[in-house]
Order: sequence, then C-alpha cells, then structure tokens
Amino acid sequence: MSDFSQAMLEQALASRAVRYFAETGSTNDDAIAWLHEGALPGAMVIADEQGSGRGRLGRPWYAPAGSSLLLSVIVDVPRQHLTRLTMVGALAVYDVIRSYNIDKAQIKWPNDVRIDGRKVCGVLPEAVWSGNRLLGAVLGIGLNVNVPFILTAYMETAISLSDALGEPVDRLDTLHRLLGRIDHWLAQIATDDIFETWRARLITLGTQITVQTAAASYSGLAEDVTADGGLLLRADDGRRVHVLAGEIIPPHP
Repeated sequence: MSDFSQAMLEQALASRAVRYFAETGSTNDDAIAWLHEGALPGAMVIADEQGSGRGRLGRPWYAPAGSSLLLSVIVDVPRQHLTRLTMVGALAVYDVIRSYNIDKAQIKWPNDVRIDGRKVCGVLPEAVWSGNRLLGAVLGIGLNVNVPFILTAYMETAISLSDALGEPVDRLDTLHRLLGRIDHWLAQIATDDIFETWRARLITLGTQITVQTAAASYSGLAEDVTADGGLLLRADDGRRVHVLAGEIIPPHP
C-alpha cells in the first residue's frame, strides 16, 4: 500500500506538477486557487482527507484519511466542450475499474460511476473564470479505493475497489491508471468517440426517473443524451425535455 507524500508523488509523477495535502478543505478549491496563480494544464492537487469535500449539490463526501483518491486535475478545454468534462472523468474511472477486471461497472447520469449499482466514484468539474475570460477548468474526482463502508450508513449504497476485488488496492497504482485514462479522454474531448462511448455505458437510458433541476422537476422516461452531456427526458405529459444539469431523485440502482 502507498503512503502519499509530496516528495513521493513528485518522484512518481515525473513531469506533472502536484500539490499534496494530508488534509485540506476541498481539492477543487485548492486547484481553482492554483489556477488563478498561473498553474499549467496537467497540474494536480491531491489529498488524503478532505474536510469540505463535496459531491453534486454540495453533498458531503465520506472518505476516511488515506482510503480514497481525492484529486483535482487542472485542464485546458475549449469552452464549447466544458460540459464534456464529466464524460472525461466518468470514462476514465470506468476504464480503471475494468483494468482491474472488475465486472458490472456502470455510469449513471450525470456524474456517478457505480459497481453493481453501488457508487464508487463521483465526478465534479468546475470552470474557472476571470471576468468573461475562461482561465481553465478543474476536474475533481473522488474514487473509493479502500474505504471501509461496512457498518456505516453507506454500506448499501457505496462500494470501494477493494470491496469489489476482495483485497486491498494500491492507491499509487490506481492513480497512475486514472491519470493515464484522464489524459486519453481529454485528448478525445472534441470527438464523437467520447460521446458515443459515454452514451453506450450509461445505465440511465430507458429507465423511468425523476430529475430535479434548479428550476423544476420532471418525471418520465430517460430517452437519450445529447452531445453536450444533457439528458433528453420524455416527460409524463408527453413533452420532450432537455436537461443539461440536474439530479436524479431518488437515486436509482
């Protein structure tokens, strides 16, 4: 098992700029601040523990110290493809899961990766602006590697790579695999391949769901997704609704 440190990560990641924290509030917040300071694309913030880690809609993220990969990568993405960053993160994690020969990997719209119906990862991209100028973006990922969910409130809904494999998983090895797949899908962000691959791996399509947006909620059939990552919902009243940002409630398996 790997015990992270600044020196170890600098050596292991070679040319990639990295900032390591034993504990921090949020790696996304740290990466955003670093980007404002002039950090270059590819730079990464990683922590062993987050005091203010968040998922979608500001929800807390359960990850005891040293049990997960909690990281944010600074990326340079054309503004027309910003909404595809969720695809990049989800597909990268999906590929990592499959690289361990773990079956039943699934992507749930908009930003969760699951193993056999239980959440193993959340993806949180954030664009960073200076006035009207896009400075870049950060791709936040929280991946459960060795989280002990047994006897917690999350044991029925969350899972770790170690749970799926039945043995502890080396975090540094997983980090190498994950960064490689992030780089791969970032290079594909403007192509049809990333969208078609993401679409094919979604478990949401064809299911009856309720989606909560900032303005309203819609219930109906998840019919399709769009190239910008939006969901096309056939509402119960017959309308076809395009939801670009929302949350499925309650979470479905």
